[in-house]
Amino acid sequence: MISEVPEAKIKEAEAKETATPGEAKASEEKLIEIKGLKKYFLTKRGIFAREMKWVHAVDDVNFYIRKGEVFGLVGESGCGKTTVGKLILGLIRPTAGEIYFDGHNLTEYNVEELRKLRKRAGIIYQHPQSSLNPRMTVHTTLSRPMEIHKIAEGGKKEEIILRVLGEVGLKPQHLDRYPHEFSGGQQQRIAIGRVLVLNPEFVVLDEPTSALDVSVQAHILNLLNELQSKFDLTYLLISHDLGIIDHMSDRIGVMYVGKMVELADKEELRKNALHPYTRLLFAVVPIVDPEQTRKGVVLKGEVPSAINPPPGCRFHPRCPYAKPICKTEPKFEDVGGGHYVACHLWRTISKESSR
Repeated sequence: MISEVPEAKIKEAEAKETATPGEAKASEEKLIEIKGLKKYFLTKRGIFAREMKWVHAVDDVNFYIRKGEVFGLVGESGCGKTTVGKLILGLIRPTAGEIYFDGHNLTEYNVEELRKLRKRAGIIYQHPQSSLNPRMTVHTTLSRPMEIHKIAEGGKKEEIILRVLGEVGLKPQHLDRYPHEFSGGQQQRIAIGRVLVLNPEFVVLDEPTSALDVSVQAHILNLLNELQSKFDLTYLLISHDLGIIDHMSDRIGVMYVGKMVELADKEELRKNALHPYTRLLFAVVPIVDPEQTRKGVVLKGEVPSAINPPPGCRFHPRCPYAKPICKTEPKFEDVGGGHYVACHLWRTISKESSR
């Protein structure tokens, strides 16, 4: 807890000052492991809402997150990324599958056990203005988590609040102000501080900069990088922006309509993306160098509904490589070096990319 070992944390951080933020080596030990995770939501349709359908928000997803790493989860809106984050934190219950946190199966936990877990895990939401209580001052916002979990009280609590306030780039005079008195970037700093006061091991970053001005996004991303290195945090970074995911992450998982379609170290994925959808995501990332050019990207069709997803590979109705075999379910397989892909035609795509 920050309340118990703040000085040890600070000394450890000082020893890392010469390292670039975010470059700390991740452990090989798994903190999070997901096996066969599914989440279906029941929805009613029709004029009288009599037709009942299932939304396949997350459908048989498998991956793990090492201690100390930043695992990026990327995909279009509605692909199931945020649902995965909420499932890991126990905010919603899975339809099927297993979720392991530090070796413990969270699907077997009761409500009280999940509440205790939340001292070790937190979430930073996309819209800070809606995630902060408008009737709470900054002081109350930072105090409340410690009071709920009985972390600290009195002078010790005030010490933690002031320390965390400095870590996120705010000042003591901000403590008596309300969320509407701050800019979007400052509101997100408050939201980060609210998580940090519990000294978590694992944090879900759910589109943490998408609601902010472009000029502010870099400051928040750099802050998150610094905090991750300083406090040995493990992140699940969720975003639709592959540029941000590529900048921040150690490994990247790509989701499409509830399915994980590719997973690899970011360097491997950047050089050798095998799934057509992953290649498309990289193709639309803006190029910084004006001298470089890129072939035009043409994608047919619309994203299919998660209520009635297409059979087999869910990307095949829009895929330029699609063959009849793509109407059957591809295996999510390791093609070497921890690079996983769910595609019948990945060998053909690999040969094309090597030309």
